[in-house]
Amino acid sequence: MFKLKTIQRSLAAAALMAALPMAAVAQGKEPVKVGLVSSKSGVFAQQGEEVMRAIKFAIDEANAKGGVDGRKIEVKEADDEGTPDAGRREAEKLAREGYNLLIGAIPSSISLAIAQNLDRWDAAYFVVASKSDKLTGDTCKPRSFRTNHSDAMDIAMINAWAKNIKGNKFAVIAADYVWGRDSGESFKKAAEASGKTVPLSLYVPMGTKDFSPYIAQLKAANVDGIWVAEVGRDAIAFVKQAEEFGLIPKTPLIGHSLILNFMINATGKALEGTPGTTGYTPDIDTPKSKAFVAAWKAKFNRLPTDNEGQAYNGAQVMLEGVKLSKSNKPEEVSKALRGAQLDTIYGNVTMRAADNQLVLPNYVGRAKMADGVLRPVVEQTFPASIVPAPSPLCKM
Repeated sequence: MFKLKTIQRSLAAAALMAALPMAAVAQGKEPVKVGLVSSKSGVFAQQGEEVMRAIKFAIDEANAKGGVDGRKIEVKEADDEGTPDAGRREAEKLAREGYNLLIGAIPSSISLAIAQNLDRWDAAYFVVASKSDKLTGDTCKPRSFRTNHSDAMDIAMINAWAKNIKGNKFAVIAADYVWGRDSGESFKKAAEASGKTVPLSLYVPMGTKDFSPYIAQLKAANVDGIWVAEVGRDAIAFVKQAEEFGLIPKTPLIGHSLILNFMINATGKALEGTPGTTGYTPDIDTPKSKAFVAAWKAKFNRLPTDNEGQAYNGAQVMLEGVKLSKSNKPEEVSKALRGAQLDTIYGNVTMRAADNQLVLPNYVGRAKMADGVLRPVVEQTFPASIVPAPSPLCKM
C-alpha cells in the first residue's frame, strides 16, 4: 500500500511538471552572472560608458525574451579606472562573487591583466574593444575570447588600404602603449612597403593634455598626411588642438580608431572628411545588425555608436556560449564557443578554435553627414578572407 501511494505521488508530480510551462521549470536554473568591468573614470571613461550601456542593453533584451538557456541573466558592474591594477582587482572581486563571465574592458593593458588570471578565478573573459595581438598570441588563454578586430586584422586591412592613400610622405602620432606603438609601427612598414616615406613618428604618454610641442613637430615635418592612433580623451585633446593651431585641415589626418562616434561628437566639424578604420557602423547590412539598430533606435532615439555595436556583439557571443553549452559555467561556455559558427551582427562568422579570435570582415570609413548626423560611414569593406592566420605563439 505504501509503495502504491508513493508511485501515485511520483506519477502525479511528473504529470504536474509536464503541465508546467518550460519557462516556469527553467526558473529553477542557476542564473547567468555577468561581471561587467569597464571604465567609469579615467582616460577611457567615455568609451566605457558606451560599452557598458550596450552590454546592459543586450542583457535586458535577452531577459525580456526569457533569458538564455532558461536562465535569468544578472549583471554586476565595476570601474576599472582605466588602469591594469584596478581592472585586475575589480575583475577578481566580481569573479570571486560568482559574476565570472567577465566582459567590458577597453584598453589591451587591462584585458591582458584579466586574461592571465581566468583559471585561478574560474572565470571566462570576453574582449570587446582591446586590439593587442598578445591577447590571441603568446598570452592567449582557453577562456579568453576576442569578439572585435585585433591589431593583426586591422594591419592586414591597412596593408591593402595604404597602397591607395593619397600622398608620399607621412608622419605618425600615437599613444605610447602597446596598441599605439603596434599601430604606428605597422602603418610605417605598410607605407614604406608601398614606396612612401614616414620620417617622423611621435609616441605620446597617455594622459597628455598639451599637444602643442607635438603639433609643432608635425607642422615642421611638412607631410602629406598624419597617421593618428590616439585614444579616448587624449585623442579629443589632440584633434581640438590640431585644429586650433592650424595643423588641420591643411594636413589631413588618417585614423586608426580615430573616427569613433564619441570623438566626432566631441570635436565639432574638425574630423569631417577624415578617413579611418571603423569597427562597426549602422551601415553594416545584415539581418542581425538591422534588428539591433531598430531596437536601439526605439529605446534611445538615435543610432548605436561603433563602441556600442562592438560591445553588443561581444555580449551576444557570450550569451550564445551559454546557449550552446546549456551551462553558466565558464569552462563549459568556453568549450562550446571554441570553433563555433555564430550568427552575429557581422553575419555568419567563426570563433577560431586556434586562438579564440572571432574572424570578422573589416571596414574603412569616413566621417561625414549621414542620417542627419556627422558619423563614420563605411566606404570600403574588406572580407574576412584577408584575416591573418593564427599566431604560432598561441598555445592552447
